[in-house]
Amino acid sequence: MTRMKQNDVTAADISDACTRLRGVITETPLQRNLRLSLRTGANVWLKREDLQPVRSYKIRGAYNLISQLSTAERQAGVVCASAGNHGQGVAYACARLGIRARIFVPSTTPRQKRDRMRQLGGAHVELVVTGDTYDEAAQGAYTEVWESGATMVPAFDDPRTVAGQGTLAAEVVDQLGHAPDVLVVPVGGGGMLGGCLVWFAEHHPDTRIVAVEPAGAANLAVAMAHGEPVTLDHIETFVDGAAVRRAGDLTTALALAHQPEPVAVPEGQICSEMLELYQTDGIIAEPAGALAAASLGRQLTIGDGQSVVAILSGGNNDVSRYSEIVERSLVWEGRKHYFLVNFPQEPGALRRFLDEVLGPDDDIALFEYVKRSNRETGPALVGIELGNPDDLDGLLERMERSPMTVEQVDPTSPFYRFLV
Repeated sequence: MTRMKQNDVTAADISDACTRLRGVITETPLQRNLRLSLRTGANVWLKREDLQPVRSYKIRGAYNLISQLSTAERQAGVVCASAGNHGQGVAYACARLGIRARIFVPSTTPRQKRDRMRQLGGAHVELVVTGDTYDEAAQGAYTEVWESGATMVPAFDDPRTVAGQGTLAAEVVDQLGHAPDVLVVPVGGGGMLGGCLVWFAEHHPDTRIVAVEPAGAANLAVAMAHGEPVTLDHIETFVDGAAVRRAGDLTTALALAHQPEPVAVPEGQICSEMLELYQTDGIIAEPAGALAAASLGRQLTIGDGQSVVAILSGGNNDVSRYSEIVERSLVWEGRKHYFLVNFPQEPGALRRFLDEVLGPDDDIALFEYVKRSNRETGPALVGIELGNPDDLDGLLERMERSPMTVEQVDPTSPFYRFLV
């Protein structure tokens, strides 16, 4: 693949894309968020890209690219790889422009996103499920391009995609009435970040731009540290919209040229922010959509009274995932812990555990005998939800004093994959 340079995208390209997208995309609201403002001491605004027709910003780049294809390219059709949101943008654009598309998605793509791609694209779209990660799906998409002659529509690593996604930057400043002090951008492959970097560098270079990645897939930070894209050996796929093994050539070049501030947020913290957005703000955000907001007041320090815009990039969350989201949040906050407890096989053993070990505000969230190794003892897997995360030390002390053998399950253990 040809190595792209950062000057392959200009602020003029983004301005042209703004004209091209007028009447196609929604000018999504820029809403002040009281909860995040109180947490940080700043004036925090959320750019609500979850309210686009496809519930994410990805429509901006997909439509900008596809609408510029020649007649011959349109007849040959398009191909893309997507974790879900980009595919919806491609599906919407192809249905609107009458172009055939094959969309390759990894098996980890939530069913809700797959169904939305089919609904948005109708007869114009064929979905191909392949591989476990975005990058594996991308390999299948490129093979299809080579075999069929269709045009690839990259999710982030193409100047037209980057320019389209960069239209968000101009929209934010127009709505706010001035450039924000801080712009907080969620990052998967870095397309939207690249577009924002280009536009702000020319128009408002003093704005601080923060690039927020999930801790389990921080490909951009690694690329910036090495001066080139690096393929990560392993990624955590929970934040499916940002679970990318390798940053793009173009997006890495843009990041190296403009030096955004990289920040990584743990997946459990993202889950807590998703729940706060839902329960306090009435906003349904997907994991990648909550990335930027999750960093505020935690990994990211902001000056009092500064104007901050955090991009809420998408709201395509499957309701079936909320049980896992709650679980991950509780574990990250230190409220939920798992233990292997060796109970004596005698009457009253469990009652003594409840009375003598558990605190008054603690609950048993899981109790399951693993096996009964002999007639005297039996190990059980016990999940305990604490009323207060600060009570853990007291719980551990009471366990140490009890006659039972107790082993705490380390949250970093692979065993946790069976629990969370």
